[in-house]
Amino acid sequence: MEQLHLKPAVHVSGEMQLPGSKSISNRTLLLAALANGTTEIKGLLASDDTDRMLEALAILGITLTKKDDSLFVEGCSGNFPNKQADLFLGNAGTAFRPLTAALAFSNGDYHLHGVPRMHERPIGDLVNALQSAGAEIKCLANDGFPPLQISPANLDVSKPIQIRGDVSSQFLTALLMALPLTGQQATIEVVGELISKPYIEITLNLMAKFGVQVQRDGWQGFTIPANSQYSSPNIIYVEGDASSASYFLAAGAIGGSLDVQGIDANSIQGDVKFAEALALMGGVIHYGENQITASKPNTPKLKAIDLDCNHIPDAAMTLAILALFADGTTTLRNIASWRVKETDRLTAMATELRKVGATVIEGEDYITITSPAELTPNAQIDTYDDHRMAMCFSLVSLGGVPITINDPTCVAKTFPHYFEVFATIVS
Repeated sequence: MEQLHLKPAVHVSGEMQLPGSKSISNRTLLLAALANGTTEIKGLLASDDTDRMLEALAILGITLTKKDDSLFVEGCSGNFPNKQADLFLGNAGTAFRPLTAALAFSNGDYHLHGVPRMHERPIGDLVNALQSAGAEIKCLANDGFPPLQISPANLDVSKPIQIRGDVSSQFLTALLMALPLTGQQATIEVVGELISKPYIEITLNLMAKFGVQVQRDGWQGFTIPANSQYSSPNIIYVEGDASSASYFLAAGAIGGSLDVQGIDANSIQGDVKFAEALALMGGVIHYGENQITASKPNTPKLKAIDLDCNHIPDAAMTLAILALFADGTTTLRNIASWRVKETDRLTAMATELRKVGATVIEGEDYITITSPAELTPNAQIDTYDDHRMAMCFSLVSLGGVPITINDPTCVAKTFPHYFEVFATIVS
């Protein structure tokens, strides 16, 4: 197994440029493919997840042309040219879930599959919702999980489609993005509490940029008007990734000061609120145009916090690492969605935090972390093929201890050059 040995570091300075947002990149790719006209996308993230979406769209007959720093996507006006396809989607939930819904409304025969972990990530609530509208979808191995077989179907969206909101917001995103393909008015009813609401805000914002305005009744009801159709905005810019920003903002607050470029207070991404959580812990935050600066407080340690993290589920992982540098016990709540991500992140985070000396309590939907008097040097961190585990634990080296990251190349999922960039800001 490949390992990366990070040397002890105590100082952070300079600036870094964020890669494009994964959430925005894959949503934008699919919407551009489904739209009328050609869309020029600038700032698209280059990563494993976006590669899987690009490969799938090409197999489905979408013409993609790279020119300089732009990608041109020729839309299919809601009708994929290829009606038979075998699509391997790796472990890319932001590709698998939306494509499942879009292809369910595409009148073709499609086989969707991925890596073994993707086949352990639940999709049954989305499948059930699509089946309630007449979609023909079969789970080929275990009920409620990929791989899937999608077949042509007679669809009826005259009745409200119900979807659970408490497992993954990607299920609702998938339905929202796909229903305009029917050309009919369609209503979605969310059953239970909707988690990760900011990710739905991203979806609605991007759908509007492509000409579809969704009517929203709080967070429980969504209506797609009849005759909705995606149209190209001609050119669209992908924001820097707010989740990736969290590691560098945290680094600035631990070890000095850092300018993080490619995002600001007006971001459409919910994870930009990580900066507010960092401020609660004592980090000094300054917002500029297309930039956020994070600096170390004038205190020996950060402050422990007790925070509901439902609105920043990915960036909350970075808060768990910051707890190592805080005075006292930090509690992160409402993070049950961690359990159905690339790995069971609650158990993984608890296990690895203990390796560096933290006292940890793992709950069903929360974690409490008490910082150690001293970090344990030379810990070997398992990453569980989860990019965020690898990036989070790099920050431990800022405590002045060496640390080893196992399987560091898993960061390719969203940030292939993360460790190279990290090395430029630390000393």
